[in-house]
Amino acid sequence: MTMTESTGATSTGTPATRRFTTTDLALVAAFAALIGAAAYVGAIPVGGAGVPITLQTFAVMLAGCLLGPARGFAAVALYLALGAVGLPIFAGHAGGLAPFTSISAGYLFSFPIAAALGGFLVKYVAGPRWKTSALAVFACSFAGSVLVVHPMGILGMMLHQDVSLATAASWDTPFWIGDLLKTTLVALIAAEVHRAFPQLLHRR
Repeated sequence: MTMTESTGATSTGTPATRRFTTTDLALVAAFAALIGAAAYVGAIPVGGAGVPITLQTFAVMLAGCLLGPARGFAAVALYLALGAVGLPIFAGHAGGLAPFTSISAGYLFSFPIAAALGGFLVKYVAGPRWKTSALAVFACSFAGSVLVVHPMGILGMMLHQDVSLATAASWDTPFWIGDLLKTTLVALIAAEVHRAFPQLLHRR
């Protein structure tokens, strides 16, 4: 993922690109900070694997659904990079590279992809007509969870603990109710923000 995007052609016929503006960078940084803050809320270990429940998924999907695929991906990638260099912004006040090899590593790796998918669906599938519909945003955000977060989280637990798919899936089950609630909150907030700021998503 680069921080440029095609915006047409120049006078010489070559594609023009537009880099992230100062506003874009500020939004990326703000949402990276929001994700870090969300990791501190809850952090309650559940299930047989002891992976904690936090509000990270809420902040990750909100970033994608509000900022779109490029900026949403960048915000989550920045959050992961800051955590990787040692800032204690992961669940349980953890930082460094250890969380990327832990039982919850699959969930961490899924976050930027899920944000990009949710942002893509809101921007290009829901589009200008439906991005202000909480139901449409819910479907887009939930797709990121169902298609990316849960499968990658389950795969990570399988590999880390050397257990069967069924066992890892059972460890993942407690997260579904929380995800439904968090996705509902994402949908309600994102739909209202897009109604108030219709150009926010389509800046990038």
